[in-house]
Amino acid sequence: MGQGSCSQEDSFDLLNQFEHVLDSDPLIDEVGFIHPSQFTMLDKESGSSDYNKTSTNFWNQDHKLGISTDILTQLCRVAKHAFLAAFNEYKRHENISSGVSFVSKVMKHSQAVLLLSSDFGTAWNARKLILSRQNQPTLEAFTEELRLSRLILSNCPKSEPTWSHRRWIIKMISRSFSTPQDIVTKESELVESIGERSKMNYRAWYHRCWLVSYMTIEQVLQELNKSKRWAGLHVADSSCFHYRRRLMLRVLEPLKVKGSNANDDETEAHKIWMEELDWNKELVKRYLGREALWLHRRFLSLNWIMYFCRNQSSETGESIVMNEETVIFIDNEIHLLESSMTVPDNKFEDFQAQALHASAYMLWLTKHIPKLWRMLEEKLGTEKLKCVLNTVDQERPSLLLQLKHNNDY
Repeated sequence: MGQGSCSQEDSFDLLNQFEHVLDSDPLIDEVGFIHPSQFTMLDKESGSSDYNKTSTNFWNQDHKLGISTDILTQLCRVAKHAFLAAFNEYKRHENISSGVSFVSKVMKHSQAVLLLSSDFGTAWNARKLILSRQNQPTLEAFTEELRLSRLILSNCPKSEPTWSHRRWIIKMISRSFSTPQDIVTKESELVESIGERSKMNYRAWYHRCWLVSYMTIEQVLQELNKSKRWAGLHVADSSCFHYRRRLMLRVLEPLKVKGSNANDDETEAHKIWMEELDWNKELVKRYLGREALWLHRRFLSLNWIMYFCRNQSSETGESIVMNEETVIFIDNEIHLLESSMTVPDNKFEDFQAQALHASAYMLWLTKHIPKLWRMLEEKLGTEKLKCVLNTVDQERPSLLLQLKHNNDY
């Protein structure tokens, strides 16, 4: 029994050490779990053997915090115990003055818990409860929450509760102080920096898409320009193209509302769509067989048809106006199909994938432009058209069967 008591005291001493490190350096911007053997290596890399640390369990230098993997289980267990005890006391005393003293304990211990176990929802909910019950919440308090969650994301970039907490904080800031546009900009930059380190991070990119509703049109246009280079270097990451689609849909929103600036809005949207279609075509030709690029082209083509090629008073595809611009658009798509159908004798899989995606895209397009089918027959000829159908039939027969019900061929 004495040994167990000593062990418990050691555990609480460990938690006190951890929380002391956090309090002594409020500018910590990165945290990670490291093996004890790495402490010496980190000392050498920092060029210092005399650094600020509480024990061999923690490494803290240049606002970077390392936590020994040897103590994670013990430290996490005692941090949860301390947090739950403080939270229970807070709930029991929240209606009397003494309850205030437990707020700081809940916030301190929940911070420790979340840095060790970011998915512990009870700790996030406790912080939300305390912040939402403040009579006059300060911007500094919300900013601190953004700092904490950013620190957690440095080690757990795919933590959904952490991203969700950031969205809650931004909503609270928006309600109480209006949304500072610099916060939106910094959030977008955060996602991009995390995207460089954490590939295919759907949760981070979803967060960035969510931010679009808080952006001004000027910010939307800036984000389109800023994200273009990143997307061009990560053509297999569909999340970035989802983000661009969200931005472009925001550009289209003014077109749904008739007003004095309707023509200007349409001209701007028209220009953006033309540039995106041309840029997408360049990527499609440069990076063969990338499905994300072809899916992005479907989005671009569908909205081009809806907003720039058809009579807005009708909802059917038959209302497409076959003017000069529409004919040019269709000709470009057919030329893209033809250039994508060439498969060398070596049957390199990227060329085969390119032919498949191009064929499926063109057949998909015939659903939205019924007149396109006859134009394909005229421009491609019977043999090339059969090749298109066979390419899809071999890989995606269900798609071809579906199209046969919608087209007369």
